[in-house]
Amino acid sequence: MALTGNLEVEIEIQSPAIEFFNFFTKQLHNLSNATGSVHFGEIHDGPDWHSIGSVKHWSYTVDGKVVTCKEKIEAIDEENKSLNVDFSGGDIKDKYKSFKFIIKATDKEGGGAIAKWSFTFEKIHAGIPDPKGHLDFVTILTKDVDAFLLRSHGK
Repeated sequence: MALTGNLEVEIEIQSPAIEFFNFFTKQLHNLSNATGSVHFGEIHDGPDWHSIGSVKHWSYTVDGKVVTCKEKIEAIDEENKSLNVDFSGGDIKDKYKSFKFIIKATDKEGGGAIAKWSFTFEKIHAGIPDPKGHLDFVTILTKDVDAFLLRSHGK
């Protein structure tokens, strides 16, 4: 089994791409209000929730288990509505040398958008399974954030 890998999932949403993208770049502090899959988040280091380099500490549920990690935004691309994020610490460090993902939102013709999550990871050893539970987690998270945005805008 390979130590490095990539996983991707695309999820259709009803919200416009810019609203979904802005949630993660300007409203991330609302994440635990938008989904029951995230239990808490707090600033660990840095000036705020949305600055490149600020570190947040999260607790969330994957594969039926509560896990923790630290998350740091590495890059924000406003034009392409994408966000590069690094996960570390907490339970992540027990299985992965590196664990990163990119969220990209793209408008669909006729309305709505596609939210694409792309994970890259390096496992500590070959006996660790690929983090497929994170695909399920972000699918639920994406649908919950979409519903939250639709409620917020009275749709």
